[in-house]
Amino acid sequence: MGRETMAISAAETSGGRSRTRVLSPPMKAIWVFVATALVFGSGCTKQDWIERTLVTGDVTGTWHGGSVGSVGGEVVVLDLSQEGARVTGSMRFQGGGSMVGAGAASPGSLEGTVSGDVFRFKTTRGDVEGELTVSGDEMTGQMTIRSSRQITLRRGDPSSSR
Repeated sequence: MGRETMAISAAETSGGRSRTRVLSPPMKAIWVFVATALVFGSGCTKQDWIERTLVTGDVTGTWHGGSVGSVGGEVVVLDLSQEGARVTGSMRFQGGGSMVGAGAASPGSLEGTVSGDVFRFKTTRGDVEGELTVSGDEMTGQMTIRSSRQITLRRGDPSSSR
C-alpha cells in the first residue's frame, strides 16, 4: 500500500476526513519566503541605528557643578562633545575638596553614551564613572569616585549659574 492509499484507508476506517494536508508548491514557496525574510530581517538590524533613534538628550558643552554636600568649593568640570549617542570629552576638578584630595581622582579623558535622557560615562583611566539624567541645561545623578555620590552639573559659564 502506498502512502495515499494508507491515508485514504485511515480516513475511511475512522469514518472522518483525513487530517493530513499537503501544501501545494506555490504555497510552500510563499512560506519559505516569509520564513527567510523573518530570519534575515531580525538579524540585520544594527544596534547603533537603534541607539541613534533613542538619543534625545544633548550633552555637548561645558558642564560645572559639584556633589551634594561637598565642602571646600570643589567643582567638577566636564567638557563634552556628542555625535549621535557617543560622547567624548574631558573631566577636571577645581578646588580642593574630597574628590580631588588624596589622589581620589585625576583629570583626564572620558567616554560615554546618551540613551534617552541618561548620560553614562567613564574616564579612560577608569577611576571615575557616572550616570546622570539630562534635563535641558542641568544633569543630576550618581558619580563614583571611590564611593558613589549625588552630583548636579549645569551647562555654561559657572558664574552665571549662581
